[in-house]
Amino acid sequence: MAVISSLLPSRFLTLTAHLVIVITIFWSRENNVLACLPMDYTQDQYNAADTELIVALSVTLGMFVIEFAGFFSGISMFNNTQSVLSIGAHTSASVALLFYLFEGWTCAIYWWIFAFCSALPAFTEIIIFIAVLGLKRKPL
Repeated sequence: MAVISSLLPSRFLTLTAHLVIVITIFWSRENNVLACLPMDYTQDQYNAADTELIVALSVTLGMFVIEFAGFFSGISMFNNTQSVLSIGAHTSASVALLFYLFEGWTCAIYWWIFAFCSALPAFTEIIIFIAVLGLKRKPL
């Protein structure tokens, strides 16, 4: 029972850690944009890479809204399956994004991190929303 009761704070902390790292990347995105560009780049290439990173980070923030809404509304707060998935995904994202931030990985890698660590748990959160609110069923 102790493991199950520790899922709730763990999920909140990993969600928050991932959110803080995404906001940090958003504020200091210039170095990451430069990592996405070749050594000799034009202003148009810089603007395109900057726009791509802004879009990626903004969509990630949208996924956080979905997950925090499900978490704080209580719909998936005590769902152990969603909690374990969310903890694993956001812990992986936190570690990967720290490498992304400090090592200067390319922007294409961010989309992979986004797909597996932000979109996947948000998609399952939406499925739980539909099951609970739309179909009036008890969460799994």
